[in-house]
Formats: sequence, C-alpha cells, structure tokens
Amino acid sequence: MRVAQLQESIRVNAEVSGAVATGSAAGGAPMPARRKVLVIDDSSTIRRTAEIFLSQAGCQVMLAEDGFEALAKVGDMHPDLVFCDILMPRLDGYQTCALIKKSPRFHAIPVIMLSSRDGVFDRSRGRLVGAQDHLAKPFTRESLLQAVDACLPRAAASGGPLPA
Repeated sequence: MRVAQLQESIRVNAEVSGAVATGSAAGGAPMPARRKVLVIDDSSTIRRTAEIFLSQAGCQVMLAEDGFEALAKVGDMHPDLVFCDILMPRLDGYQTCALIKKSPRFHAIPVIMLSSRDGVFDRSRGRLVGAQDHLAKPFTRESLLQAVDACLPRAAASGGPLPA
C-alpha cells in the first residue's frame, strides 16, 4: 500500500512540475524552461557556492546533504542535471549515482561527480556507475557552468548558453 502511495505521489509531482515548467509568462508567451540542477554535497560551503553560481546563471537549484536526501529529491523534482559529491556519509556518491542510473525513470538524468580527488581511478569508477563527467573541487564558476552547458545542450533552444 505504501509503495503505491509513493508511486502516485511521484507521478503527481512529475505532472505538476511539467505544468509549472511549461507555464506562460504575463503576456501569454511561453516562459523558457529553467534548468533544474540538484547539487549533492555534505559540505555546506560547496553547496552554497554551487547554488550562487548556478542561480546567477538562471538555473533552479535544489540542494541535498547526502545521497538519501538526494534520492528523495530526484523522485520529487526530477532535475535536469545532478552534481554529486563522491565522499559523503551514509550513501556515497558512487552508490547514489548508480541508484539514479538504475532507475528506468531517471536513468537519463546526467550525473557529474564532484571530488577533490581527480585521479584516473576516481574518474573511471564514476564512469562505471554511469556518471557523465567529473568536476574537481574546488571548482570555478566557469568550470561549473561549462559542465552544465556540456550536459544540457538545449541551451541553444532557450536563448543561448549560460552567462559566464
């Protein structure tokens, strides 16, 4: 019974999110869809930095402190892109990415791993669990926005790339 309620809640949230994303501006013209980006990191500094950079670039930003919180937000908000820290308590970034990618509903969401470790092993392990890319921390505003543009090419349809 509880699973059915959760599935219905996810379906309704997806419909509501779709209606909001395709809403109209004041003059009846369709509003450009804002990119929804989920940032998962146990560091409040990294989360806040990413939120500032992405918000200034016009993205709708959602934040999560760990993989468990992130999985709930993926189900509720269906982000266009996920940035996921590798080293987190409870559920690490590799496990979080693998669970997103194993979901038939969410497997197409690009995941970019965030890590202060930028070695070949870390990049390869990320690819094995389905990550699209790897971004080294600390990141710059430019590198973060370039990663978004690389994963979400529909920027051309909605008015061009994100501002630098």
